[in-house]
Amino acid sequence: MKGILILENGQKFYGQMLMSEPAVGEVVFNTGMTGYQETFTDPSYAGQIITMTYPLIGNYGLFHEIEQADRPYAAGFVVGELCDAPSNWQNEGELATFIRTHHIPCLYGVDTRAVTRAIRSHGVMKGVIVPETMSESAVKELFDTSLETQLVRRVTTRDIKHMGSGKFHVAVMDYGAKTNILRDLVRNGCRLTIFPAETKAEDVLAINPDGIFLSNGPGDPKDVPYVVEEVKKLIGKKPIFGICLGLQMLGLALGGKSRKLTFGHRGANHPVKDIRTNRVYITSQNHGYVIDEASLPDNVVITHRNLHDNTLEGFEVPEQHIMCVQYHPEASPGPTDNLYLFEQFIKMMEEN
Repeated sequence: MKGILILENGQKFYGQMLMSEPAVGEVVFNTGMTGYQETFTDPSYAGQIITMTYPLIGNYGLFHEIEQADRPYAAGFVVGELCDAPSNWQNEGELATFIRTHHIPCLYGVDTRAVTRAIRSHGVMKGVIVPETMSESAVKELFDTSLETQLVRRVTTRDIKHMGSGKFHVAVMDYGAKTNILRDLVRNGCRLTIFPAETKAEDVLAINPDGIFLSNGPGDPKDVPYVVEEVKKLIGKKPIFGICLGLQMLGLALGGKSRKLTFGHRGANHPVKDIRTNRVYITSQNHGYVIDEASLPDNVVITHRNLHDNTLEGFEVPEQHIMCVQYHPEASPGPTDNLYLFEQFIKMMEEN
């Protein structure tokens, strides 16, 4: 079936629809050449239509062990060539099967380079994936649909969960945590108690953890003030490590301000400089908002900076035992050289 991706500014991009279901969401792009399965199952993409800039998607098939959540939360997928003959020793099936199984609208055969250029020029915006035959009135009705803002509530765990059996007891605040992050904490000697996002600070501190981890997650950090209020109560009580949305929660809790990026940072190839060592790391990223470092209090020490646009990528507050990064240090997708951050968190808990 022929389909169209229509952006809010009226631009149209034609392709083939894998299924007839329409989609509406914020259209973003990801620059990773690999890691499409991890990307599609990252809860931080909830409510978004993901455009993969790399033209060949699905070429190494599926491997369910690397999925980052129990299902994809994205609103839709836009790809160039959707490979129907994958080749990999771990392959467990075609990507198209995965997409159909989870009923995620997908448009393929699209000029994704043109879509990416449009987003880079005009910024992320609402878009729809629709059959070419859909009436203008039906398309307008889709565009009139308000985008969901309480995305964290949709992706967080519903119940308290436990994982690992290591020496350090870590309370994980799940705002949409990727599975690989939890696995890396466990590999570094942690046993985890994973809490729903709306858990009160008193309930977290009641288990007397050695440290607290604030996870990644979707959406605008300003949309979850109830989380920020609880994070304020956790600061100074236990060592805290935040990743992605976790950094933004800490930034707001410390009195900082967030702002939306024009087209965000999404992909497995973004250079970040560790200011303390002058070493540059190639990082995996997925965020559309950043904390304005000028709005942070004087006791915040900036540790990492993005080399594409000089935005804040990490900070620490030594006297309050806080460390956080905006990017994803877990190993997949992306390199393994950022795993030192988990070791720093362990050291911070040891010394506290």
